[in-house]
Amino acid sequence: QVQLVESGGGLVQAGGSLRLSCATSGRAFSNYAMGWFRQAPGQEREFVAAITWSGGTTRYADSVKGRFTISRVYAKNTVYLQMNSLKPEDTAVYYCAAASLGLLSRDVNNYDYWGQGTQVTVSS
Repeated sequence: QVQLVESGGGLVQAGGSLRLSCATSGRAFSNYAMGWFRQAPGQEREFVAAITWSGGTTRYADSVKGRFTISRVYAKNTVYLQMNSLKPEDTAVYYCAAASLGLLSRDVNNYDYWGQGTQVTVSS
């Protein structure tokens, strides 16, 4: 059974930092791209960042570029999202996802597996 499990969310003040983790299990994701998305109340799920599992190439949404960093550790089958200089508008549920096409897509429809999400709340 394929599982993506996010952790690391919480409440932080504006300007603070959080690191989200996404632990994968149940299959080998060696050819998958891994992405982070977020969804605020009443809004559509939006792309945040993505990374190729093997090559380490990354892509970011303009709104987080320079503040967020996506990375992965093969040995731990884990993908991370380091979030610095957080803003109240970053408040959302953050989801980890895996894409079998291996492309760094911004489209939610290109991702095959999803985690349950972790809440990030940034207070002003």
